[in-house]
Amino acid sequence: MRLRQAVRRIQDAARDRGTTGRGAEEADEVAGTFATDGALGFDPFPFLRALDEAGSHAVVVGQVAGIMHGSTELTGDLDLLWDGTPEEAHALRAALAATGCSELPDLDRPEVAYRVTGASGDLCTPALPWGDMDVTPCLDRAVRAHDPAGFTVRYVALDDLIRMRRSLGRPKDHRRADELERLSAR
Repeated sequence: MRLRQAVRRIQDAARDRGTTGRGAEEADEVAGTFATDGALGFDPFPFLRALDEAGSHAVVVGQVAGIMHGSTELTGDLDLLWDGTPEEAHALRAALAATGCSELPDLDRPEVAYRVTGASGDLCTPALPWGDMDVTPCLDRAVRAHDPAGFTVRYVALDDLIRMRRSLGRPKDHRRADELERLSAR
C-alpha cells in the first residue's frame, strides 16, 4: 500500500510539470530520478505484475524498495536486482515484452537500462560493482509483498537496502540510508 500511495503522490506532484529532457542517466545525485522525466507518468505496477506472472525472481532495489519500507522520498525509476541466470533472463524478457519494451536490453551485461510503459530503470546483477558489498545474498533474503491487485512484489530487505545505500555512497544514498535507519529504530 505504501508504494501505491507514493505512486499517487508522484503522479500528483509531476502532473503539471513539463518535460525536462533529462532521463534517469542524468539524475542529480541529490534529488534523484524524481527530478527527471522518469517521474512523468510513473506507474510501475503493470511491470511488477508482469514480473510476477512471468515467474521472475527479480528483486526491487533502489528508492522504490525504500518507499516499500516507509521512505517518504519520491522517485522516477524502478531498479531491479536479478541473479543473471538464463532462466531469469527468459522471465525478464517475457515481462519486458508484455509491458511494451520495444527494444529488449542485452541481459548479458551486469547493468542495463530498460523502458516499459509506465516505468524505466536499471536491471542489475550481482556482477555489477556494489562498493564493498556482495549483493548475491540479498536475492534470497528478499521480502515478499502481496499487492491488493493479486500479484507478489519481491523487494530487498531493509538491512540489505541500508547497506546497499551506504556502499554506493552518493549524497542521496546516505540521506536515504539515514532515513531508513530512523524508520527501523521505531
